[in-house]
Amino acid sequence: MSRKLRRILAKNSGRNSSGKVTVRHQGGRHKRYLRENDFKRDKREIPAKVMAIEYDPNRGAQIALLFYVDGEKRYILAPEGLRVGDEIQTSEKAEIKPGNALPLGKMPLGTVVHNLELKPGKGGQMVRGAGTGAILMNKEERYALVKLPSGEQRRIGLACYATVGQLGNIERKNRVFGKAGRKRHLGIRPTVRGVAQNPHSHPHGGGEGRSGIGMPSPKSPLGKPTLGVRTRNKKKYSDKLIMQRRSK
Repeated sequence: MSRKLRRILAKNSGRNSSGKVTVRHQGGRHKRYLRENDFKRDKREIPAKVMAIEYDPNRGAQIALLFYVDGEKRYILAPEGLRVGDEIQTSEKAEIKPGNALPLGKMPLGTVVHNLELKPGKGGQMVRGAGTGAILMNKEERYALVKLPSGEQRRIGLACYATVGQLGNIERKNRVFGKAGRKRHLGIRPTVRGVAQNPHSHPHGGGEGRSGIGMPSPKSPLGKPTLGVRTRNKKKYSDKLIMQRRSK
């Protein structure tokens, strides 16, 4: 592990700057380091050698430590098939092989990619989880049609960069925690059912004996509907670029 690329990750246990819990069921995890991952892949035309494949406690996918020929070191997400000793680079003329990053406009149709940009130069924002990969399906004048792991088909600019390959650690979704303590080590606290709480703590609480959640719909602890109500911010995300939603 390269020491300059890591720092101790502060633990807030789901609390805001005032000390109030704003995200429930967090706290008490093991101390961990934050690895500075390179999602932008902005070191263009400079080859790098993979020196190690490492575990990252902050994500499901593994990470690869790169040594660039100019002496710089960086971490990237490690795709399936990337091995120690491989040489990769970020370039429009890069070879289509796992680990190389290039614009969507320079990739052949059917290429599996990850760490996908939504805006050129902003850095990869999508397809970063273990075992995930998006498929380049089509190209138009300014956009590429990409099928995301959720099944959603979305148009993304041809100038946006992506990294070739499917992310490794594919079997992570099949992991078995085995005991409550393992979840506590990860910082996950127990979850109590709403119907088991009192009415002051949860909208589903209260009632004599065992009771249902009531009508008209399930609620969050704050009273917001949680079944079939859209929460997407239309101003932040451009719906016009979504060709097919993940829900059939």
